[in-house]
Amino acid sequence: MAIPADWGPMSEWTLPRVLRSASARHRERDFIQVERRPWLSYRQVLESSELAAGRLAGLGVERGDRVLILSRLSEELIFTWFGTNLLGAADVSLNPALRGQALVHAVNLPQCAVLVVQDELLAEVRQVEEQFSHLEHIVVIGGSDATIEPWTTRHPHRLDLVEPVDVSWPEPSPSETASIIYTSGTTGPAKGVVNSHAQVYVNARQSIEGLRMTADDTFYCFHPLFHMAAKFYAVLAAAVVGARVSLVTSFDPGRWLAQVRQLSATVSMAHGPMIEMIHAERRHPDDDDNPLRALIAAPLPRGIGADFERRFDVRAIETWGMTEVTCPTWQPYDGPRPIGSSGKVIEELFDVTLVNEAGIPVAPGETGEITVRPRLPWIIMQGYYGMPDATVDAWRDLRFHTGDAGRFDAEGHLYFVDRVADRIRRKAENISSYDIEIAAAGYPGVAECAAVGIDAEQLGDDEIKLTVVPVDGGVIDPAGLLRHLVGELPHHMVPRYIEVTGALPRSVTNKIQKAMLRRSGVEGCWDRREAGLSVRDLRQY
Repeated sequence: MAIPADWGPMSEWTLPRVLRSASARHRERDFIQVERRPWLSYRQVLESSELAAGRLAGLGVERGDRVLILSRLSEELIFTWFGTNLLGAADVSLNPALRGQALVHAVNLPQCAVLVVQDELLAEVRQVEEQFSHLEHIVVIGGSDATIEPWTTRHPHRLDLVEPVDVSWPEPSPSETASIIYTSGTTGPAKGVVNSHAQVYVNARQSIEGLRMTADDTFYCFHPLFHMAAKFYAVLAAAVVGARVSLVTSFDPGRWLAQVRQLSATVSMAHGPMIEMIHAERRHPDDDDNPLRALIAAPLPRGIGADFERRFDVRAIETWGMTEVTCPTWQPYDGPRPIGSSGKVIEELFDVTLVNEAGIPVAPGETGEITVRPRLPWIIMQGYYGMPDATVDAWRDLRFHTGDAGRFDAEGHLYFVDRVADRIRRKAENISSYDIEIAAAGYPGVAECAAVGIDAEQLGDDEIKLTVVPVDGGVIDPAGLLRHLVGELPHHMVPRYIEVTGALPRSVTNKIQKAMLRRSGVEGCWDRREAGLSVRDLRQY
């Protein structure tokens, strides 16, 4: 993929320039729809975002700052995100399912003065607010105009009641930080990936090129706005070309096709497990009678890929990437698209090399760790915020080491093989085993524990297995431990399987051998599904 002239000069690769240019060109055209509410025009989105920016400026936010946003999908979330960037500040959008110590870590790491929180999430904030550092303001979006009880010296108040100030709109450079996005690594707490304006612009352009997006397209997106997929591959990509984007929170495979038709959606994206669920729905003779022409598939499951494309008459464009490095490989819109391949390297932008444990490149057909180096400045992450050691560890031999393993075929197609270390991937979320283990260690009677991902049902998606060792002479009730974890973890991080054992397998250097825990499978484990316990039901108590 050559870099087209319409990408413009790199000096203009910033989110504020994209928003202002889009509003000037497409004033009253539909831009964003949230949860099937009325469409918002490009003008409405820019004006509402500028108002949010003025209010944030009234709280002291200025160029170079960072603003935390804790909210479920809403119009106010989008205005706050855009408003933050219009000020030349960086948004730090958090997973609204965070709670307990995971929330404390996510709030404290970026050292923000302002936390914008949706009213319905205030209870989670209130439980741990005393552990927050650096925060000066907690401001609330959504809900009623009722007065908020001042339960903290930070005096929570509504953002829409803050008096906006006049703003001298800055022009951030492509090298400045646009967003900090949390991603889980193999060990340790979640890391904040520093994304520059140039990087998020490249994300958007990759989506446009990969899907052949134009102003005539409608993007149907059911991914969360605290990850790069929805933010940059859907919303920002739509803004660049003047397209429409419809955002929803929930993914319902039984309603997917009806919603595509209702929206007249032409492009979308879905992770492998979502595609599996859609394909498992009952067939109808007219499944191919729909407006969808292309979707980003990450990945397209090999066993059903060709049939899925035929059934729905759609191109499934596979890619490989991660928050740190965008998506360096893409399948072509036209041309060979081998199912299971993540496409070829975009050589104008990236150098992708597979290396062995010694850092030596491997030959085509051999498996190695995927490493990435940019060919342009600022287009991959600038580091993990506040974690210099993790940043240095990831950058070795002048390359970013992804921790993913892959292989190239003779034609240069990349095939993802496996995760190198202990990252768990469930429902398109990368999960840190560390966060699960910290939560489990807080349960009475747990001496030590380890969490691993196991594809127990061979669906290409991990189930979480937690192995716990009780204190000497102790007894651990798996159901009781589960209830504890439901109160400490987001729903997608709650284990399905719990194994109680006398000791964890360890190496000669005393490191826990998680590979052995994965290989041992789930036989003999307590299964919360078999016990009839669901996370949703337990959350009601």
